[in-house]
Amino acid sequence: MFFVFASSMGLLLKPGLIFLTSLLLLVVIIIFSYVWAKLSYHYYRYQLTDDCFRKELGVIYKKYVSIPYDRIQNIDINRGIIDRLLGLSTLLIQTAGSSMAIGNKYSYGFGAEGTLTGLSKEDAEKLRDELIKRAKRSTTTKASNYLTSRQEIIP
Repeated sequence: MFFVFASSMGLLLKPGLIFLTSLLLLVVIIIFSYVWAKLSYHYYRYQLTDDCFRKELGVIYKKYVSIPYDRIQNIDINRGIIDRLLGLSTLLIQTAGSSMAIGNKYSYGFGAEGTLTGLSKEDAEKLRDELIKRAKRSTTTKASNYLTSRQEIIP
């Protein structure tokens, strides 16, 4: 079809030239995808600080997410069929202020404020356990501070 259209415009494209052009385009797309994946991986970071979970991502546009431990409500680990074949996991951190998300394949109706993809199964489970421990400790400390301050006010 393209050969006929190009011939009618006065252009004569040989099938060998079309093949080489397609092959060159495919190689450029593969190289670009590889470089983009490397850059995305390089600029994808997360950190557990004393008071919150922090995540930074983005190559061109940066996104910074900070989630205080006392706002963490639930932590899920999802493993789709491809993830299981590759030994990967996605960690979803849901907070008290999470918004509704439509169309997010990991949300099941509720948006996760923190999402970490591409973790190994062991790393995801360790990170989930550590975040749960820090969230419990944070809410316990906050509750005891609240009770102490209330006792000081009430005679």
